[in-house]
Amino acid sequence: MLNFYPGPSKIYPEVRSYLTAAYDEGFLGTPHRGEQFVQLSRATVGLLKRKINIPEDYYIFFTSSATECWEILIQSLTRHKSYHLYNGSFGEKWLQYAQKLRPKSEGLAFDINEPLPVEQLQISSDTELICFTQNETSNGTQVSQTSILNLHNRYRDTLIAVDATSSMAGLNLKFIKADIWFASVQKCFGLPAGLGVLVCSPRAIFRAKQIAERGHYNSLVSMYEKMLNYQTTHTPNVLGIYLLRRVLEDRPFIKTLDQELTDRSQDLYEFFSQFQDMQLLIENEEVRSKTVIALQATERLVDDMKKRALHHNIRLGNGYGPWQRNTFRIANFPAILDEEYEELKRFFLHYYA
Repeated sequence: MLNFYPGPSKIYPEVRSYLTAAYDEGFLGTPHRGEQFVQLSRATVGLLKRKINIPEDYYIFFTSSATECWEILIQSLTRHKSYHLYNGSFGEKWLQYAQKLRPKSEGLAFDINEPLPVEQLQISSDTELICFTQNETSNGTQVSQTSILNLHNRYRDTLIAVDATSSMAGLNLKFIKADIWFASVQKCFGLPAGLGVLVCSPRAIFRAKQIAERGHYNSLVSMYEKMLNYQTTHTPNVLGIYLLRRVLEDRPFIKTLDQELTDRSQDLYEFFSQFQDMQLLIENEEVRSKTVIALQATERLVDDMKKRALHHNIRLGNGYGPWQRNTFRIANFPAILDEEYEELKRFFLHYYA
């Protein structure tokens, strides 16, 4: 089965041998307070910093998912409210979750064909955290590095948090331009779901210490204190962390992966722009995602494409949210090979050209 679903998506084939190695090396039953786990955690943190260009003074934490990171940040870095910029379902869900914990949290929706509206923002001075999704999986849009820099420059005194679930470990993100970044591993990391990676600046940790929220097992200040010794506040997904270490050891550096995904996304956008019966959902090239391509057609045609593709052992991504019925999505993740995209192209040329 060729898997182009935008998460959980194709895993690296080497994961099969990594699983056996994890069993043979005793990681599946190792105590999470023992030296074997501590060494694993330390090595994985070091590899994350080296391979995907995370600043040396930033802190890395292991969570269960990106969704858990929403919770951690609202609990531990705000007392009153956060401010959310969104143009799709996942950014909006983050706002809705924040409002359950901090009812005063606010948000601004912007159009899917527009860049992040930094110049138009009127964020009040009592806002404690500015949040946005760097790569909106639901509609195939992306916030550019330039927009992130402009936001950083305009609101230097406010913490900025970025959901990078569909881009971390695929794109060469400028981590220094925001205080918090997080992702799940089932997309660009090419791993099974069940592990999240949370990256925090020294400033974010300083703020967590000021608030000193300790009412939850995943309170950030408690996580920070445990991670000083490369441990966690809870029994973590040891296998997931082991697989993450092995994948990072064997993968190229992020600059190489970024260039490969950038080139391939351009090729895919050019390829799909030639069809008459389907269109690219995002018209503005500047805000198109490099890792999730969204295509629009009639509901009947979308349904036909997905069913026919499955018959040919090709899994396309469903539409999501408001675009659920009239779009489908194609992942452009590092674990998927160029030859697999060539087969995908042959399928569309044969049936829909």
